[in-house]
Amino acid sequence: MCLAVPGRVVAIDHRADPLTGLIDFGGVRKQACLEYLPDVRVGEYVIVHVGFALQRLDEESARASLELFQQLGLLDEEFGDAWLQAAEQAGDPAPHTPGAQGREKSGSEA
Repeated sequence: MCLAVPGRVVAIDHRADPLTGLIDFGGVRKQACLEYLPDVRVGEYVIVHVGFALQRLDEESARASLELFQQLGLLDEEFGDAWLQAAEQAGDPAPHTPGAQGREKSGSEA
């Protein structure tokens, strides 16, 4: 499943082309394209779908959505380790992939 997930803008790279920023999705941070919202500011909330910030969202709505997504396990499904998830679904033991822990996912996976 691929969700449009709310997140808080924590940094913006104004030198990047296209314009990008670091978005915090309830503890998971990923890069996203900000070209559709060029005047967004650090601290604002946006909805991100497939790596693109598509619209602003007020903080209350963003936090409520993130809490609901967390309760439903959708954040783990969206941002969890894809190799581990595939192994679990197949009933296999966790895969042994060097460097799998601690990798930051690209913005295209947001």
